[in-house]
Amino acid sequence: MTTESPRWFTSSYSANGGNCVEVAANLVASRGIVPVRDSKNVDGPVIDVRTAAFSAFVAGVRDGKLGTV
Repeated sequence: MTTESPRWFTSSYSANGGNCVEVAANLVASRGIVPVRDSKNVDGPVIDVRTAAFSAFVAGVRDGKLGTV
């Protein structure tokens, strides 16, 4: 079992408007997950997303396949 702690970061594309998520990509190799949390609520819940699912999400965003709000 690993005791490595998440190292959180926000995308450089974030405009610091407060509506961001943070990810901890340092756990991909050791756990096969990408933890995700709300940057406004750092003590709130964390969602552990499997690496393949997170990669597919990022690819969809880059390709413009997820639409806009």
